[in-house]
Amino acid sequence: MQPDPSNKYFDMAVQYVNYTAQHLFLTGKAGTGKTTFLKYIKENSPKKLAVLAPTGVAAINAGGTTIHSFFQLPFGSFVPELQEISEYSNANIYNRQSLLKRLRINKSKRRLMQELELLIIDEVSMVRADMLDAIDTVLKHIRRQPALAFGGVQMLFIGDLSQLPPVVKEQEWKLLERHYRSPFFFHAQVLQDTPPLYLELKKIYRQSDATFIRILNNIRTGKVQPEDIQFLNQYYRPDFKPETKGEYITLTTHNAKADVINAEELKKLPGRLHTFEAKIEGEFSESSYPAEASLQLKEGAQVMFLRNDKGDARRFYNGKIGTISRISRKDIFVVFPDERGELQVETEEWKNLRYHYNNETDQVEEEEKGAFTQFPIRLAWAITIHKSQGLTFTKAIIDAGRSFAPGQVYVALSRLTSLEGLVLYSRIASNSIRSDEEAGAFSANELEAEAMEQQLMESQQQYLHQVLLKAFNWQKLSESLEIFSGELEDRRIPLKQEAETVTRAVLRKIREQQAVADKFTRQLEQLFFSTRHAGYAQVHERVTAAAGFFLEGLEKDCLSPFEEHKDKVKKSAKGKKYLKELHILLSEFNVKKMQLEQAANLTEGLVQGTAPSVLLNRSKAAVQKELTKISEVQKKEVSTKKPSKGDSHLNSLTLFRQGKSVEEIAAERGLAVSTINGHLLSFIPSGEIEVHEIVEKDKIILIEQALENLGEEATSSTVKEVMSDDFSYMEIKAVMSHQRKQREESLQQNESGGS
Repeated sequence: MQPDPSNKYFDMAVQYVNYTAQHLFLTGKAGTGKTTFLKYIKENSPKKLAVLAPTGVAAINAGGTTIHSFFQLPFGSFVPELQEISEYSNANIYNRQSLLKRLRINKSKRRLMQELELLIIDEVSMVRADMLDAIDTVLKHIRRQPALAFGGVQMLFIGDLSQLPPVVKEQEWKLLERHYRSPFFFHAQVLQDTPPLYLELKKIYRQSDATFIRILNNIRTGKVQPEDIQFLNQYYRPDFKPETKGEYITLTTHNAKADVINAEELKKLPGRLHTFEAKIEGEFSESSYPAEASLQLKEGAQVMFLRNDKGDARRFYNGKIGTISRISRKDIFVVFPDERGELQVETEEWKNLRYHYNNETDQVEEEEKGAFTQFPIRLAWAITIHKSQGLTFTKAIIDAGRSFAPGQVYVALSRLTSLEGLVLYSRIASNSIRSDEEAGAFSANELEAEAMEQQLMESQQQYLHQVLLKAFNWQKLSESLEIFSGELEDRRIPLKQEAETVTRAVLRKIREQQAVADKFTRQLEQLFFSTRHAGYAQVHERVTAAAGFFLEGLEKDCLSPFEEHKDKVKKSAKGKKYLKELHILLSEFNVKKMQLEQAANLTEGLVQGTAPSVLLNRSKAAVQKELTKISEVQKKEVSTKKPSKGDSHLNSLTLFRQGKSVEEIAAERGLAVSTINGHLLSFIPSGEIEVHEIVEKDKIILIEQALENLGEEATSSTVKEVMSDDFSYMEIKAVMSHQRKQREESLQQNESGGS
């Protein structure tokens, strides 16, 4: 994906995100390319990043995960002050102490948060201020950086404050208004001292009509004029009926109304009702389904596409309306108004992702938790304004005369590409167009383009300084080695005595190097300040000398002793697991080695006047290339032929059928109990293991009650939180898997009986 070279604000935003540490709020009118920008950053940023969103559907569409699942935040309200909250003991209220007390972050997630460089929050208009302060609290704690906003992670907020606002109940606001000026994210306490740079994309791609653009802008900014309302109401046609199928979609303010319209129109059609069930694999919450799990269609039904076409022809886009021309067995065909031929619709896969940090390559990677496969269409005689956010329509019937929230009318109108496709079923009254005053006030913080460009240059310079200082920061390496050393005492590993001796010696050297590095970084900070206008010649000289000194010590006193120890461990038949752990530890030394080598290269580039973006990209590419090469060598050293996944699962099932417990199976096979649990759980969907074989009847009943009470918020983690310690994750997941199996069987029976 390539950015638009004519869009200077897009390019400036890329520069800020990729080559500075500046927090950024990226906004723009509907159709200015915010979604395109997010995708570009995901594919092209050199930083270790994660993408979050406030809802499951928004997270799936953004290619990320939800805020709650990433941070394991409890549902409720966060009070930022260290005050007593005992008076709210029966409510979902928590403060810093209670949040951190109940925080359950495993080792892998903790490491991920420590390594993050960039955190992106999409659809931020819906994120409340107290949630942002909760995020700040967790990151400061996990990263051990209490003085830095978000623990030193750069934040990119993406959204349009003129669209859907955060939801806060009246009772919640009575408490929160003591601490926040408004529920909007920008009034979070963490942002009062470190506000994000406000950057608005200006170029509009969706609309081209100057009059339409002017009216939309007036509505968005709360400056709508009487003549604007009068002009729009020219399109009031309450008795309008589309002459051609597959042209118009009705936008309403309530789900119930849209559902009734779709159901009634579908019922009117003659012919057979066809049902298409989604294929759901792994973990995929119902609240995050991006399409209908059970899609019911007839020939002649009006449908809307939920994704952009990936093919070269690009025959459809997210929001394009068409008509089902025919359904043949399991194939669906669609035709579009004014277009020849029909399109065969292919199924699409949406992924439910989680992030993890790869020590060996020093990268944050995406891991698939689950997948949802379905035809990317839905019935589309009507849709709610809320669900239309982000979509594009050529023709729409809008019934928003009684719009109930700020931004509703704007969202509805801005979905259209032109006024030619607008039909109003109810007049738009001036009092139905409301913009939030706080959002309007925040938008006044935007700097002029020249000032932003000047600040960009300064921010890039500061970021380069941070990168250089990080190269001489030994904290991460020291902490990792201390943890490794502390865990050795209780380990049963080959050459244990030698391992302890080598680790103690290297840890002593690391601490000596850390003391020297701390002194050097203080000198380097002073040097940055004193030479900021005099070039980087002196900085380059000092950094090159320091990098050489530390590289020699790192190689001789740290890497070499561990490499020699590793070579001995490789000869042991029982040392494979420990060997892999040694590789992970050595990868951290290699990352530090790469950082030191690149520090000298960066300062050399600064002396030569090379652009910061070029230097940073070049440095990142060189590091990744070297670490990948090292990682491939390490994989070959620890590789052993393993049984296939299917064979391993079946071996566990065979032992289970012999009457052995999970613990006994784990001991016999030399595997972790959690691994055996996973093997046995995989046989519940197929019916080879019944849930009552691994969970007591009384426990099944209680877990099912908890699942019903939690509804859409039910996950194994949320269920565990409300159950006693007597209930294991294994038992909860077994019951959830059993329920999914029952639902699927029920749907299959319905399909065979009614489709």
